[in-house]
Amino acid sequence: MRPNIHPEYRKVLFHDTVANTYFLIGSTVKTTQTADYEGKTYPYMTLDVSSASHPFYTGKQSVTQKDGRIAKFNKRFKRQEK
Repeated sequence: MRPNIHPEYRKVLFHDTVANTYFLIGSTVKTTQTADYEGKTYPYMTLDVSSASHPFYTGKQSVTQKDGRIAKFNKRFKRQEK
């Protein structure tokens, strides 16, 4: 590797503010904040969504549309059989 061209790789503390969960992950993200975690000080970054709060990973996914447009149309204008 060429010297002085790669970003600094270090442990960074990520905080999912929705689920109030902390992740300690190696990263090259640049941040000015620091936080103490388990007795050590790490660079600190907040997240809006992570695997701890995203509906796909938590299994709390909601279905927004049960019927398609055609099914709704057929249900609404169903022919009445004689």
